[in-house]
Amino acid sequence: MRKQTTQVKVGNVLIGGNQPIVVQSMTNTDTVDVIATVKQCAELSKAGSELVRITVNTEEAAQAVPRIRTQLEKMNLDVPLVGDFHFNGHKLLSKYPDCAQALEKYRINPGNIGRGNSRDDKFSQLIDIAVQNNKAVRIGVNWGSLDQELMARMMDKNNHLDEPREPTDVMHDALITSALDSAQLAEKQGLAHNKIILSCKMSGVQDLIKVYKDLSNRCDYALHLGLTEAGMGSKGIVASTSALAVLLQQGIGDTIRISLTPEPGESRTKEVQVAQEILQSLELRSFTPTVIACPGCGRTSSDTFQHLAKDIQSYLKDSMPVWRTQYLGVENLNVAVMGCVVNGPGESKHANIGISLPGNGEKPVAPVYEDGVKTVTLKGDNIAQEFQTVVQNYIENHYS
Repeated sequence: MRKQTTQVKVGNVLIGGNQPIVVQSMTNTDTVDVIATVKQCAELSKAGSELVRITVNTEEAAQAVPRIRTQLEKMNLDVPLVGDFHFNGHKLLSKYPDCAQALEKYRINPGNIGRGNSRDDKFSQLIDIAVQNNKAVRIGVNWGSLDQELMARMMDKNNHLDEPREPTDVMHDALITSALDSAQLAEKQGLAHNKIILSCKMSGVQDLIKVYKDLSNRCDYALHLGLTEAGMGSKGIVASTSALAVLLQQGIGDTIRISLTPEPGESRTKEVQVAQEILQSLELRSFTPTVIACPGCGRTSSDTFQHLAKDIQSYLKDSMPVWRTQYLGVENLNVAVMGCVVNGPGESKHANIGISLPGNGEKPVAPVYEDGVKTVTLKGDNIAQEFQTVVQNYIENHYS
């Protein structure tokens, strides 16, 4: 059961409460380059990112934010923009009120805004601006930039205990303490409880799971999940999935981001796709029809079913922007593409629509099943195209 947290409104998106878990991402363009940033924001939004975070680190970047917002609106894209602030956010938001208004959420890292009284003053300035503009704030603590004064105090206190805890446990507690203390300070400053989202990001899977379980038990703020610096390729995907799947299955988390390092030349939208696939695999949300396909074995003498599975998956994904508006519930469709008679008919019958291709020594025919009933048998050289037509007809007949 999902843990009940406080609902936060970020632009047109609701996070927490009973709302679906929200997918977000971040650009890697230079924010000063308005054209490139708008293009990437649009790509991420169209891929399914429901929030897009952009770096605001210089005066030029702050000046660019309203122009980015305007260009996205001209494209009929109302995806909320989140400003990522470190070190100088209080100055930028104070000097450029149009930037403060164009953003729907501010991301603040307590470990990167100063020390001692200076930190509290800068933090208070940021919170004041959020209150004045009615904006949400993510207080995002990161183990790579943890408040060193807080960490030193907690380590010193631990060292004087009769039975000191492990340093890693103290560091975990310091992350949570930093987030909760900052949230309390923000509320004292006038920021509403339902304007706050917390995150405590780490790059170790077990560390992240432990910290978020403890954080979830100690507050009812909406929580943003993400394994920071997850890495590149399969390593980043597997590590992020391993951590987030455990937490999400335990009902922890209201919004997620998969922090993948893109392969050279790879689209930034990969992280959005992975986030969606995690949520869909856990049956927490549905984004696109699911294609079930066997891995192949010695019974499958050709790669026909592999090509068919790939073609059907691409066809469904490419069609979803249009289908989503025309066919209510089509994202829940299940399609099976199987390679031989062993599990083929059974899996096909369990799917909404499935095809069982012939394996070694089997008759060169491919029975198609719709909701458990065989409706047609395909044969010849155009099985892929004919099956695609069958899928399209099924969608039109069941999701109009």
